[in-house]
Amino acid sequence: MNIENLTLCEKIVSPSYIRQGSQARRGHEQLIRHLLDQGKCPEEGWSESTVELFLNELAVMDSNNFLGNCGVGEREGRVASSLVARRHYRLIHGIGRSGEIAAVQPKAAGSSLLNKLTNSIVLDILKISGVRSVASCFVVPMATGMSLTLCFLTLRHRRPKARYIIWPRIDQKSCFKSMITAGFEPVVVENVLVGDELRTDLETVQRKIQELGAENVLCVHSTTSCFAPRVPDRLEELATMCAKYDIPHIVNNAYGVQSSKCMHLIQQGGMMMMMQQKN
Repeated sequence: MNIENLTLCEKIVSPSYIRQGSQARRGHEQLIRHLLDQGKCPEEGWSESTVELFLNELAVMDSNNFLGNCGVGEREGRVASSLVARRHYRLIHGIGRSGEIAAVQPKAAGSSLLNKLTNSIVLDILKISGVRSVASCFVVPMATGMSLTLCFLTLRHRRPKARYIIWPRIDQKSCFKSMITAGFEPVVVENVLVGDELRTDLETVQRKIQELGAENVLCVHSTTSCFAPRVPDRLEELATMCAKYDIPHIVNNAYGVQSSKCMHLIQQGGMMMMMQQKN
């Protein structure tokens, strides 16, 4: 409640009790204020009551929840089931605009704010997890295969002549399908047995780049998180190689954010690529 409403409450209930309640609410509001100010993951997790308070505050900022509003426009949030509405805290309208998922939606200020904060918090989590050099990120409701497909399609605009993706083999169908779906030809590089581990065959990767021509290679598609006996790809060496031949490097890090080892490999790979480019 705002100050005016709290003052009115004091006419109904003892002012001392209202002040106690106001102080308790202020504790929730301070957590929300800190999140809005810093845009980082809270050091201590919020209680459910704080989360629900914040989500409800955001929901009433969306046009579909305006009092007296009747949504009949093209992009109006409407839902037939009250159960679905409650489950989603009445955040029905959605985010983004046509062709731009990160754009602010004029009719959904609350949802847009939630989206911006989500991306900011996830960026902070990625840095905390070990990739300190990460500059930006955004969250989309997609699994591994479709996410990789969109990455490859994005690179197509930068490398229109490219036909091939060099891929150190991992037996995961979604990775293979993502390259086919994007319209590229996977060039599978078998791993080599080193002791009791399957490791990246760097010599073959380099030979394939030379055989195909760097300009015809869309990217090197490597992997971190995987099942034994395969171990994470040699990201540092691959990154150096990609920088040498000016080829993008896409890393499939599905399930890897929670692994400090995987995140360290990505950080080191990024640093090696930047160092090679400077040289």
